[in-house]
Amino acid sequence: MKCPFCAHSETQVVDSRVSEDGDTIRRRRRCLDCDRRFTTYERVELSMPTIVKRNGTRVEFDIKKLHASLKLALRKRPVSTEALEAAVARIQEALLNTPGKEVSTGHIGELVMNELKQLDQVAYVRFASVYKSFEDIGEFVKAIQEMQVPVNASKLEKK
Repeated sequence: MKCPFCAHSETQVVDSRVSEDGDTIRRRRRCLDCDRRFTTYERVELSMPTIVKRNGTRVEFDIKKLHASLKLALRKRPVSTEALEAAVARIQEALLNTPGKEVSTGHIGELVMNELKQLDQVAYVRFASVYKSFEDIGEFVKAIQEMQVPVNASKLEKK
């Protein structure tokens, strides 16, 4: 660590403490040249991939947009805040584990649809109708039928 006072490149850590929330480490350092002390903070920096939109433009990932999309699809649906937050966290983790530095909005849309399919079927169809740009009622029916196949198959297996 370079000293901020004399720019000497060698410093010594005198004291280290983890913050109360556990997200950062505070280090008290001493310059081996000028003997002055200073404090540094370490925190994890997660690098989310860049989002490539349908028109080819690239934007930074915005967790608020993801949260808002899910919240809008789940509006007036019986899904707890905890379940919503867990879904957002799973999507964010999937994006962090995605190989490469870029991810398409299509990939994010599929992640969101998979989460909504598990949380609430009505919210899933709402989101899918916008995401897939449904043009007519037939596309709604098809989406609903796709959701019913696993349910009907599991009922047949139980009989």
